[in-house]
Amino acid sequence: MVPPLCFQHLKQYWAMYRLRLIRKSCLTQIKLLGFDTRLCHSSRPPVDLIGINYPAETINGRKYRDNHQTSQMPLSKINHILKANEYSYKVNGYDGRNSVNSILGLDSNILASNALNEDRRSAATCLQSRGMLLGVFDGHAGYACAQAVSERLFYYIAVALLPVKTLMDIEDAVENERPVLPMLQWHKHPNDHTSRDSGKLYFNSLRTYWQERIDLEEDEDRDIQMALMNAFKRLDNDISLEAQVDFGVPFSHFTPLRVALSGCTACVVHVDGDDLHVANLGDSRAVLGVQEENGTWSAHTISNDHNAQNADELQRVLSEHPALEHKTVVKHDRLLGLLMPFRGFGDMKFKWSGEMLNRVYETRPDILSANEFKMLPPNYHTPPYLIAEPEVTIHTLRPKDKFLIMATDGLWELMHRQTVVQVIGEHLTGLHWQKPVSGLSFTLGQMHRLLQERKSRAIFALEDENSATHLIRHALGSDGFGTVDPRRLSNMLSLPQDLARMYRDDITIVVIHLNSANM
Repeated sequence: MVPPLCFQHLKQYWAMYRLRLIRKSCLTQIKLLGFDTRLCHSSRPPVDLIGINYPAETINGRKYRDNHQTSQMPLSKINHILKANEYSYKVNGYDGRNSVNSILGLDSNILASNALNEDRRSAATCLQSRGMLLGVFDGHAGYACAQAVSERLFYYIAVALLPVKTLMDIEDAVENERPVLPMLQWHKHPNDHTSRDSGKLYFNSLRTYWQERIDLEEDEDRDIQMALMNAFKRLDNDISLEAQVDFGVPFSHFTPLRVALSGCTACVVHVDGDDLHVANLGDSRAVLGVQEENGTWSAHTISNDHNAQNADELQRVLSEHPALEHKTVVKHDRLLGLLMPFRGFGDMKFKWSGEMLNRVYETRPDILSANEFKMLPPNYHTPPYLIAEPEVTIHTLRPKDKFLIMATDGLWELMHRQTVVQVIGEHLTGLHWQKPVSGLSFTLGQMHRLLQERKSRAIFALEDENSATHLIRHALGSDGFGTVDPRRLSNMLSLPQDLARMYRDDITIVVIHLNSANM
């Protein structure tokens, strides 16, 4: 016979066992939802980030703490992770055509969530035309498309911007095997990957583009808006054609077919003097940090998301297909019930004809990953459903425009745009933790906590010379009141890769510091 005390212990252990089973079941369901979300490039629901360390449970008057509790990561390791991919570039006072530049410099950073980071970034100075190009690219169904677009798009834009006479000189030099002056000066981090297997293919497609412009005597006359639109659409068309002509080498990460079947969104900025053009495709975003006369900061969004939350974009999609499809074209806020962004590069499974897709799936099943669709999307009747035509926004820079933030949706899912601008503005001015406290009544304990918070802010601000790094630190570690919680930040960076994707996406940020003195 078991003594009564042992029955009490068994009761407590049974309660703890049921609690852990419930937690395991919840995590499994979340993981399944997260798996579906990755396929569909969607955002995660809000999650209690601090809840990663399970709190103590009280059962029959006794406290039990789950053994998932982890020790806090040291600050040195946190900084090593956050700064591994940070990059900064300071612009001199003149661009390629000897005019005063409106960009002082840029800070960028990437923090991966996926085991293989699907985000990319690009920055380059136009050498044979004016201005700078900067972009962020958010890949899905793999990184192949984002990688290809991040390497190729700026060349297509440069070709679209160059006068026909310059293109003729370039073609003559190539034809006669003479050196060709570079079009772009790239600003890259050493960790930024470059694919080397497809260089010849990419060059031949680009050359065909400028040859066609020469044959048509097509001169853009510095119409930057049309140049951006034409470059986006032409590159996407070339990605499609390359995949149809040559299915590529099996198992290569950059085979044309793999690039075409994966996809990416893109947000690209062209800055020339006071003229700012933003070409956006999908749900990455560009936001201006504006400092008002009274010193306060405000956010001015200069791009629109292309998804179901944009009423105009939703109407555009519906208008391009028969009324009979209106209930299936967008389902559960996703294109054909599957894809969140309504515009993007690649994703030929939403663009090619059904016959072409079936031929690919039958002849090249090896090219498809375990997460990819191996059959036509449901209700696939009148493709294309996805377009690669960007929405171009034009803005004239003003003295109060201090910086521009470009980021993939991994940032905007965690932070509101006003908070993003506030964090960067205060980081640049360095005044937030120095402001005097007035008009408030504090107890001694509250004052002590306030001083500790300000000390923490000052430490983190001094740690981050790179504005993009500082923003990622706040995005992951914010306590909701403008302070970085070291424990929360440690938890988010300690998550294993298979779990991290449930809490956040890959984050890519480019912060452009504007030279407001010359506006």
